[in-house]
Amino acid sequence: MKKFEGVYKVKGKLATLNSSPGFRVYDERLLNKGGCEYRVWDPYRSKLAAAILNGLNEFPFEGDSNVLYLGASSGTTASHLADICSHGLIYCVEFSRRMMRELLQVTAQKRNMIPILADAKKPEQYVYRVGSVDVIYQDVAQAKQAEILLRNTEAFRPRYGMLAIKSRSINAVKSPKQVFREETEKLKGKFEILQNVDLRPYDKDHIFLNLRVKK
Repeated sequence: MKKFEGVYKVKGKLATLNSSPGFRVYDERLLNKGGCEYRVWDPYRSKLAAAILNGLNEFPFEGDSNVLYLGASSGTTASHLADICSHGLIYCVEFSRRMMRELLQVTAQKRNMIPILADAKKPEQYVYRVGSVDVIYQDVAQAKQAEILLRNTEAFRPRYGMLAIKSRSINAVKSPKQVFREETEKLKGKFEILQNVDLRPYDKDHIFLNLRVKK
């Protein structure tokens, strides 16, 4: 059963069609159905998968979408986006050299993933390496999460943004609800808030914002 473009329910599990058959990124299960191989998409390992299962109702990714992924880590979610946007490019920005070493093993197999070692707070470091993008997807454990998205939106001018807000990375003293409200307010000048998705039980003190850039 198809849920969104490139996203399926296979044998009761959320999954993407594996663009590099036989290859696993994070020891996920591989399922075969109808002569095709699918990768099970674990919502405890991916905030986008969690958002889908928790009722995400608009999905900006298409088969030829180009995505700027901020905070790609070892490539778990980015690799599923590479499956979904199989005719597009996933520009994977990661700051940690240790995570980048793991990410490079994935990008060697998923050839539409472009690894970029850089600080997401400083898009000027990588603007020359990134072409046009349709969506910015951000999942970074830094304090100024809204500001990072706004800065990159100004640099790359996407149509959509997706932001996983981690309250404890921003302020461990304020209540998560207050942090979420303050971060969301910062975005309203630039974005239309399409949906706010609570990620419990998959992630505590996280929300997921689905955003469209205002014209």
